This record gives sequence, structure tokens and C-alpha cells, in this order.
Amino acid sequence: MKYNTKSYGFLRSAYQKFRYGFCTRPFTYITSPLRVLPDFFVIGVARSGTTSLFHYLGQHQNIRRASYDELGYFDENFHLGLNWYRSLFPTKFTKQNIQKKHNKFLTFDVTPFYIYNPLVIKRIIEKFPNSKIIANLRNPIDRAYSNFNQGIQDNNDTKTTFEELVVKELDIIKNNKLDLNNMSTLVDNFYELLLARGLYEIQLTPWYNSFPQNKILITSSEELSNNTNNVLKQIFKFLDVPDMKIKDISRKNKRQYPTMKNETRQSLIEFYKPYNEKLYDLVNRKFDWDR
Repeated sequence: MKYNTKSYGFLRSAYQKFRYGFCTRPFTYITSPLRVLPDFFVIGVARSGTTSLFHYLGQHQNIRRASYDELGYFDENFHLGLNWYRSLFPTKFTKQNIQKKHNKFLTFDVTPFYIYNPLVIKRIIEKFPNSKIIANLRNPIDRAYSNFNQGIQDNNDTKTTFEELVVKELDIIKNNKLDLNNMSTLVDNFYELLLARGLYEIQLTPWYNSFPQNKILITSSEELSNNTNNVLKQIFKFLDVPDMKIKDISRKNKRQYPTMKNETRQSLIEFYKPYNEKLYDLVNRKFDWDR
């Protein structure tokens, strides 16, 4: 079974994309030269609340969002060209109006799969060397379980249990059957490696090697869910825009799943522990994920 992490994103935004593609798109594409490009990127991670973040940030007086989230320009849609990408963003007139009212204007790209692909780093650096990067991380155990259940719900396929997947993938990782330090390995085996997508230190290290540390902000999915306003305050400070109260902070793309078996969770806690410690050292903060 292949757990297509983008399947729900596609279904969720199908109406948006249909409406944009067939009704709005011809106009926006023609006006592409009159549109702006993003100032910052939310690069990950899948199943961490990036859809909610997309909606929250777009409500700020200084920020306008793209036509939809998960644009994927710098990975799977790069061949469509910069005019296609630009057509998804606000116009220069919108920017001028916002700047006139509130002094500063920002727009952004939320694509939670960027974090996994080293080509994305190269492409963003070439076009936007001064951009800011936000990565919203989630406990890798809960992230993998959510991703698995998303695949079950979207694909209606129950042939493989989560426990079976864990045993299989732990065997691959522990016995070095794939070189996970080579990011292209993760890209090539993306749909099969649910657990490996939670090895954040491996994925983030190239970003830290490419961008100044003060250009990268790491946020927590758990904090975003439990203390939304506090996380948004951190983000607004990072983006150098005024702090303001966001009206709609309801969670988007929220799903309910059965409880994970305790023995499976304990096994994954032990597996992720050394990887998490490396992550804490890299980002200079610790998350309460070891329980």
C-alpha cells in the first residue's frame, strides 16, 4: 500500500483548484507580470497543522496568502515555470495598498513537502536568497500515525496495519537498507517511508547549512494546537510584523483516529530518541516528545 501524503491535500483543495483553474486562472495568468512573489516559506512538515497555519497567517493585516496552500512549485511543479508560480500570488496593487495602510506587506508559500527535498533548497536560494523559512514540527510518532491513518481514510485500504508498517520500516532503517543521510533517498522512497519523514535533524541540517540561523524559525505543532496565539506571536515577531489577534483560530484539516497501541508507541519512542536529541541540538530547543 502506498500512503500518498498529498491525497487529502488534493481532495481538500480540489474545489479551490477547480475554481481557480477554470474560472480565475486565465485572468491571473495573464496578469502574472503584475503579481508578486513570496517573502517567506513554510516548508513542513506534513500532518503538523500547516493548513491551519496557512489560514491563520492570511488573516494578519500585513500578510496575504497565495491562492491555495501546497503549491509545490519548487518540487513537483517546477517545470510549470515562474509565471505559473507568480500567477498564484497577490497583485502588486494589493501590495501597494497594504503598504500604504500598514507600512509592510508579505506573502508566502506553504508546502509541507519542501523540507524533504534538497533540490528545493537550491532553487529557493537561487531565487530568494533573503527569504525566511518556517518549519512546524510535530512529534514524529504522532505525525507518522496521522499520516498512516490519512492514507487509510483517503484510499479506503486496510490491508496493512500500522504495526506491520512499523516493523517493516524499522527493519529498513536499523539495518541500513537505505542511506537516509542522502536526502534523495527519502525523495525517491517518499510514499513508503512514513517513519523516516520524522527524522527531522537529517532533513533540516541542509536548510541550516544554506540559510542563516536567524532566517529559520522552528515551531511546534503541539504548541500551535494548544497555545495558538503564543505561536502566532512568535511567528509575527520573526516576520517583523505587528502582533495582532487572529479572529479565526479554529483547527483545519483535523481528523480522528483510533488510539495507537501502547507497545507500538513505546517502541517508536526508543527508536526516535537519539534522532530527536540530535534535532534538539540543531535547533537549540527541546520538545516533549519522549513519552
